Amino acid sequence: QLSEDVERISENPTDEREGEMEVREDASSVILPDSELGTTAPSLRFSKTCLKNVFSVILLFIYLLLMAVAVFLVYQTISDFREKLKHPVMSVSYKEVFLYDAPGIAFYPGKARLLSCKHHYYDHIPPLINPGQPGDIECTTQRINYTDPFTNQTMKYALVVQGPRDVKKKELVFLQFHLNGTDQDFSAIDYLLFSSFEEFINSPEKAEFMKDCESSYSSWKFSGGFRTWVRMSLVKTKEEDGSETVEFKQETSVVNYIDQRTEPRSDQLFFVVFEWKDPFIQTVQDIITANPWNMIALLCGIFLALFKAADFAKLSVKWMIKIRKRHLKRKSQVMNHII
Repeated sequence: QLSEDVERISENPTDEREGEMEVREDASSVILPDSELGTTAPSLRFSKTCLKNVFSVILLFIYLLLMAVAVFLVYQTISDFREKLKHPVMSVSYKEVFLYDAPGIAFYPGKARLLSCKHHYYDHIPPLINPGQPGDIECTTQRINYTDPFTNQTMKYALVVQGPRDVKKKELVFLQFHLNGTDQDFSAIDYLLFSSFEEFINSPEKAEFMKDCESSYSSWKFSGGFRTWVRMSLVKTKEEDGSETVEFKQETSVVNYIDQRTEPRSDQLFFVVFEWKDPFIQTVQDIITANPWNMIALLCGIFLALFKAADFAKLSVKWMIKIRKRHLKRKSQVMNHII
């Protein structure tokens, strides 16, 4: 029997070797996962990959948040720009001059009569010599009749006087009127101011010019028995269509006139002084504070940030997908090797 076994082995040596190799391979397949591959390296790679994925997700959410903030800034910028277009800011500037265009002073004296008119300088008004008596009229005057612009029926009589010009020398115009009697309890003279006496003189239709002035400017009064100081300031307003309107602001002060005439009188005396308040012309205009170029630059920056954030988010997603595929591929290779 022993000789038969030796003869069998000697006749089939390859079969024996193949059996031994199969046993070794089975043994190696069982031992490899615990010895050669190890358990520490795959878990370490998995922790690093997981950490990278978590960090990428956090970074992606941060960029999405920044994109949301950028979109909100775009909306807020456009809303503020539209709001500023609807509500312009009023701008006031002052221009200093030494000579004004002589304004026109239109008086409506009624039954009163102009006794004297003079230009004085440096606020010096000498005392009246013969109050109530006709004196010198040294002012440039113009008388005009025209129909009332509001009724178109009543005729109005106006005495137009050239106002002061030289603000540096404190030029003023002093006028004296006389009213010989009135059936009213109070006596006063109406007047209005318009911007240029020269325009009135050069106007071919003075009546129409005065009608336009009365429609555009406000009128005031000064009373009899007092000396009234009128301090004027000029305000120019620039409209949205580019046109310019002019109006006057006034500061008035009234001083009682002490009539020192010996005989009692039933007539009324009117004294009025016109002078410039200061050498500054006030200009008022509406300014839109919203600058379209600043808004365009801001929007360009915001949109650039949006595009960069979107590009980074896209690359981050691609990188995460690539890392995930690589991880799954390695996992499948390990599983196949084990099997």
